Amino acid sequence: MENEISIIGEPTSNPAVCKFTVDRAVYPGGSAHFGSREAARLSPLALKVFEVPEVENVLIAGNQITVTKGGFDPWPVIGKQIGQKIREHIRSGEPPVTEEYARSLPAEPEIRKKVQQLLDREVNPALGMHGGWVELIDVRGNSVYLRLGGGCQGCGAADVTLRQGIERSIREKVPEVGEILDTTDHAAGRNPYYQPRR
Repeated sequence: MENEISIIGEPTSNPAVCKFTVDRAVYPGGSAHFGSREAARLSPLALKVFEVPEVENVLIAGNQITVTKGGFDPWPVIGKQIGQKIREHIRSGEPPVTEEYARSLPAEPEIRKKVQQLLDREVNPALGMHGGWVELIDVRGNSVYLRLGGGCQGCGAADVTLRQGIERSIREKVPEVGEILDTTDHAAGRNPYYQPRR
């Protein structure tokens, strides 16, 4: 059926986060993160997803919607509701985010400067105590590309460090950032116990 919209929900290493991959481009070439219902006012898609009460934040990038939930309901229950909201939005024909949102984003050099200052002042001094560091590789649009090094490269806790430490800090201080991508070659690190994230 032409109108059928296929969505696959994939768990991540964080049990509160699930990635929903849609069989078509949702926000091609863009990424947008919304940390609350109030922040989502410029995103018809995020507003729809936030109608599910347990949803705490939403990241829209390409053909994926990554959702963080609160509460105790399991993903199979919440995931069906989120899938339904994503389908409703796609069928509506509305854009995933408004043009106003895109216009409100700072230029790449400004995002780069803010993220670099945060890494220099707060993140790297903390990682340095454990023999690690993080490097800002690039900013494209509002997507940030990072590489972990030292003791963080290949470390079994690297994904937790990135998602629950570094990413959280960036989102608090530079909320305009969309995707945060890890470009590290963890297999080349010193820690043999690292299991790449699925």
